[in-house]
Amino acid sequence: MTGRIFNQWDETHSELWSHQPIRLQHEMHKSEAFSMDDIARLIETFPREQYSLVKTGARGSSRVWREGEIGDLSGREVIEAISRGGLWLNMRDVGSVDSRYRKLINRMFEEIAAKVPGFVVPNHQAGILVSSPDAQVYYHADLPGQGLIQIAGRKRVYVYPNTAPFIRPEHLEDIALFDVEVDLPYAPWYDAHAHVFDLEPGQMLNWPLNAPHRVENLGTVNISMTVSYGNDEIRRAQIVHLANGMLRHRFGYTPKTRNLYGPSYFAKGAMQKFLRRGKWLKRERNARRPIDFRLDAAEPGKIIDLPKAA
Repeated sequence: MTGRIFNQWDETHSELWSHQPIRLQHEMHKSEAFSMDDIARLIETFPREQYSLVKTGARGSSRVWREGEIGDLSGREVIEAISRGGLWLNMRDVGSVDSRYRKLINRMFEEIAAKVPGFVVPNHQAGILVSSPDAQVYYHADLPGQGLIQIAGRKRVYVYPNTAPFIRPEHLEDIALFDVEVDLPYAPWYDAHAHVFDLEPGQMLNWPLNAPHRVENLGTVNISMTVSYGNDEIRRAQIVHLANGMLRHRFGYTPKTRNLYGPSYFAKGAMQKFLRRGKWLKRERNARRPIDFRLDAAEPGKIIDLPKAA
């Protein structure tokens, strides 16, 4: 694709960016990089350590969250399996694997920086999501700044306030510590306080930092792109969330400050840097994200349970 990324940006978007959930119109879905053939080839070459294959329950059913692996399937076979239901594939940091996606996102952030005064994000990544017609992403929040770009298919996105009771500091600490975003407590009455958006190809959502959200696909296979971004303040907040989570879970101490500067910040930075290298954190994270299934090559859409790790 050539030309601008955003085709209908106005002054209200510049004012509302990062303060309120907003929906924007984009042109990225027209790029050849998002053809089904190119997505299939990307799946086949994507590094194992950079993707998550997740199985969730159908809407209205009890909560299911299992993580698995593709196995020996071709990219087209993976897409076919996903189309049968209940699965989504998240390919993280896709720009490090294929420069076309990195260039698109670089252009996108350049346009945003030109339109939003003071918006500077030296760090950003993008991922590609391929998800089933009935797939959902449970109520969760992210530590970096976040946006969702719709490429193909339709989905409904609920965005909630980034304040209590919808999210509390200890929830952010757990996300930083355990690297699992979807364990946030959720109550159906939260929906009455959400901004609800139906996303079509060529649309993008952005919302305030740490705002919880959940997603329901609307009967079609979806291809979406997630973007995460950060600056120095976001980076410092993540360090404090992780350190406070360690204090709470590792040492049984309730943190009393969340300062991003000063002596307490530097002490927490040193502590979390030291503990990140240890076995305790790795053990805690692995226990919460076991890989327990593989796609069935013989029956598209079916899965094979893997033996539990000893």
